[in-house]
Amino acid sequence: MSEKNTKKELRWGIAHIYSSYNNTIIHITDITGTETIALSSGGQVVKSDRLESSPTAAMVAAKRAGETALDKGINALHVKIRAPGGHNGPMNPGPGAQAAVRALSRMGLRIGIIQDVTPIPHDGCRKKGGKRGRRV
Repeated sequence: MSEKNTKKELRWGIAHIYSSYNNTIIHITDITGTETIALSSGGQVVKSDRLESSPTAAMVAAKRAGETALDKGINALHVKIRAPGGHNGPMNPGPGAQAAVRALSRMGLRIGIIQDVTPIPHDGCRKKGGKRGRRV
């Protein structure tokens, strides 16, 4: 009987977590990344704008997206965490990223690879701030 429980087949998906200092967006797709299974954000679960990026809002949003994914048969996730990045945005994710991953794993979803997919500039556009930089 215990052997049957351990042989439960894993159906993988990808959780794309975009976490800035203003919001957290959790987007769960199939393993190819083309078909959306669930989508939720911090702004959908709180009333106030300043709370959109909070860990609490990220947890609730992740729980909503995770429930939808479980209903559709996904029970294991690879996690891709993205910060704004680029040539002007911050390179580190906001406060909601860790809370979202923790909420997904607590729901019973298996977590596979966790990777950072923040866009890194390869010397494209010029940074804002002028020749002498930002003077404070």
